[in-house]
Amino acid sequence: MRIEPYLNLDGRCDEAIAFYTQALGARTERLMRFSDSPDPLPPGMVPPGMEQKVMHASLRIGDTALMLSDGSCRGQADVRGITLSIATTDLAAAARMFAALADGGQVQMPLDKTFWSPAFGMVQDRFGVSWMINGEA
Repeated sequence: MRIEPYLNLDGRCDEAIAFYTQALGARTERLMRFSDSPDPLPPGMVPPGMEQKVMHASLRIGDTALMLSDGSCRGQADVRGITLSIATTDLAAAARMFAALADGGQVQMPLDKTFWSPAFGMVQDRFGVSWMINGEA
């Protein structure tokens, strides 16, 4: 059994895929647009003109799958109540990822030494997704 995070980005999925590819080295493993559905979409599932938005995508970041969708494509993504955590022994990579995620986002706790980590920080990225970067000794 695995738990795999699934982000609904409400119309900004393509932008997020490009961003996470650059910021975190993500690789796209699967991408399906609403127009690719083998079954007709239920009426009202997505607004007209949004057929090329992402119905489902799966990214590989390190050993983890991160899944994403444009969801209902109705406006600003609202990702609350969850934080994604990245743990790495590569402290330089931790600093690069933190800086990349902070670009256009909001630093909640600067990346710095803590009693449990040589480099820990919290940031909310430009899509409203909260991240913790935890450098492991």
